[in-house]
Amino acid sequence: MAARTVLSVSVLFIAVGYVLAQPVFGVQGWPPSRGEVQQLATHALLAVLFTDGMRIGVRELRELREAWHLPGRALLLGLPLTLLALAVLAHFVAGLGWLDALLLGAVLTPTDPVFASALVEQEGVPKPLRRLLNVESGVNDGLALPIVILLIQMQTPEPLQPVRLLLEVASGGLIGLALPWLARWLRPRGLHLSRDTRPLYALAVGLIGIALARAVGANEFLAAFFAGVAFASFDPELRDAFQDLGKRLSEILKLGTLLVFGALLSHEAMASLPIMDYVFAALALLLARPLGLLPALLHSELNLAHRASVAWFGPKGFASLVYAVMMLHAGVPEAERLFHIAALVVTASIVLHSTTDVPMARWLERRERQRSSA
Repeated sequence: MAARTVLSVSVLFIAVGYVLAQPVFGVQGWPPSRGEVQQLATHALLAVLFTDGMRIGVRELRELREAWHLPGRALLLGLPLTLLALAVLAHFVAGLGWLDALLLGAVLTPTDPVFASALVEQEGVPKPLRRLLNVESGVNDGLALPIVILLIQMQTPEPLQPVRLLLEVASGGLIGLALPWLARWLRPRGLHLSRDTRPLYALAVGLIGIALARAVGANEFLAAFFAGVAFASFDPELRDAFQDLGKRLSEILKLGTLLVFGALLSHEAMASLPIMDYVFAALALLLARPLGLLPALLHSELNLAHRASVAWFGPKGFASLVYAVMMLHAGVPEAERLFHIAALVVTASIVLHSTTDVPMARWLERRERQRSSA
């Protein structure tokens, strides 16, 4: 039903989680504790980062380099500009301190590839535009993650230890890159895989990498992301075999996270937010992305209508939710308020973007047909 209409499965799961958390229903064990939500969100993010990493192997990086003027601009110029725009709005509109404003900006910068599917899967939408949205939404959560981790560390009671943080990041990336290479090296040396076991082999290697990173104190999120990158680079055959399983596994965990995220939403907390927080939420959806993406795409091959489409279509979703839960669990001083501001922006974005993606795709398709027939 959702695929054929403007209904959003994500909104449905958030709404059901919120409704079930109300005392009148008395569902046993509901709402879940923050620790349980953090655990589920962590597993879901690890699965998503692993599968997202598989989008950018050596072949994809070569294509990205060749198409620098679009996806490269959006990621390396548009992403930091969008983060900065969000932080400036959070500081001057919502009245947050600069560290809180930057953290909220980093949490809300990633876009969700689920809501880009209606555009990237339409053949009538220009290929450069589809590739830009597909690459950007699939990679920007991994790029924003180190910034979120750093800003959370700067807000926690423990003093920031740059050397330790650098070692965690570097060792996580190294473990993520090394294990898939080792797995690929073992395959022609006596380790024979059937078609059915190939996806499970990739999953097992990813889980071992995450477990090893956790055991030695490395960053498990970066280990998962770089393990996906390494699979795409060293063993594209195994990457292709895992894609279907990875997509299904990620979606199951994402929808579960959305369900428990809905349970964390507090009507009282949302109602008690200052009016300027609601103004910020509106500006974050309507103004921040155009301020970041339009300068980044200036003088590109995209015409004005295409650039306007990209500037509007920056849906917030799963990654922002998980980063908000991470921030809440880490004990950031203003975590409660930041969490509910992020929840407000993400929920509004899911509603707005999931109801405008199909009409936008059809509009772009009609424009392309008119240009072709002219």
